[in-house]
Amino acid sequence: MTEISEMILKHGYLPESIPASMDLFEEIEKLKKEKNAVILAHYYQESDIQDVADFVGDSLGLAQQAEKTNASMIVFAGVHFMAETAKLLNPDKKVVLPDLNAGCSLANSCPPADFKKFKEQHPGHVVISYINCTAEIKALSDVICTSSNVVKIVESFPPDQKIIFAPDKNLGAYINKKIGRDMVLWDGSCVVHEIFSEQKIIQLKERYPEALVIAHPECEDHVLRHADFIGSTTGLLKYTKDNPAKAFIVATESGILYQMQKLSPEKIFIPAPPENNCACNDCPYMKLNTLEKVYLCMKNELPEVIIPKHLQQAALNPLKRMLEISKQHGL
Repeated sequence: MTEISEMILKHGYLPESIPASMDLFEEIEKLKKEKNAVILAHYYQESDIQDVADFVGDSLGLAQQAEKTNASMIVFAGVHFMAETAKLLNPDKKVVLPDLNAGCSLANSCPPADFKKFKEQHPGHVVISYINCTAEIKALSDVICTSSNVVKIVESFPPDQKIIFAPDKNLGAYINKKIGRDMVLWDGSCVVHEIFSEQKIIQLKERYPEALVIAHPECEDHVLRHADFIGSTTGLLKYTKDNPAKAFIVATESGILYQMQKLSPEKIFIPAPPENNCACNDCPYMKLNTLEKVYLCMKNELPEVIIPKHLQQAALNPLKRMLEISKQHGL
């Protein structure tokens, strides 16, 4: 193992001192042109990263952008499974991630060997996997979905088709209830969306009676019961922009509040509080990425995301199927 590889494994990125006087925004723009690079950032990234990105979106939007980019290098400011998705869609392009340790609790909740056994226990079932999963799980799936297109993906199969839904049990349970399916659910979840306090949300509603509660479907049912609107990250953003209400209690990762405030500066956005004593709910993995790390990974073109060859086609097929179904429905 090289010294550089060891440093990346230890830190999750290649550490290097950056002069305090450096204008990172200016330097990143220079690197974009020099390297023909594009920065794709998730809504849950810190505000500086969202501002420097060429595209900010949810998992579906980011996958669609990754599929059509002409850039030579994709800098993915998100978590590992998102960068893997971009690499699967662009096997000949370089894909880098600011911090290799930016993983996902939901993806981690579905070990490939265990899921393979689970799948074997349910013969005759097709597998729909939420995009928040590893390339290994995608390779065991028939089609991928996101929270933006999950209803259309599930409805693309006839009502009598037996389905395994993985890895998020909360999203799967929400869809079962919403459209009357009986999918078999893998027992996985996202720590960010499972930590919201129902009691504190009720207290917030009493304090802000005019505020609407909006929630991501990865939340648990006892939280969703209080929601005036349930939707994907992009769906929540659009709802706050279009709805005339002046205040919203937002039950999802707090990074989205930055875009909500930009689109509707006259409105109030209140992060739904978690069970712990924090004021808001941050994904610890998403927040590993910083503007400094974005600059360093562009400069050094490391850490690079690599997909083992034996997984590439098997994991790509269900992704392609998702994108085709989404296009058919104008998503």
